[in-house]
Amino acid sequence: MQTENLSRLTKLLVTVLVPVVLYAIPLENICNGNTICIFTNIFGIECWGCGITRAIFSALHFHFYDAWEYNPLFVVVLPLLLFLWLRAIIRQLCAVIVKSNNVKESRGA
Repeated sequence: MQTENLSRLTKLLVTVLVPVVLYAIPLENICNGNTICIFTNIFGIECWGCGITRAIFSALHFHFYDAWEYNPLFVVVLPLLLFLWLRAIIRQLCAVIVKSNNVKESRGA
């Protein structure tokens, strides 16, 4: 029972720390280099997703102008990622709280 709760807490901690880890990656490591986009490498033109990783990383580092230059769609993708991240945290937190309450109730009965 405790290993399951520890597992849930670990998962919650990892989810919370993801943006911190991403922020710790130097922006220069992401923004400098060749593209791995198959569409761009084959056809020589950028697809709608090209630059979105660099844009998200730039926005995480508060370089919004650069993010816009890489891909203006980051204004759609970043709030969506933020929503999904917060939803995952809330769900995991609720699971930990409910599980710990169930354990307390079963011990009291």
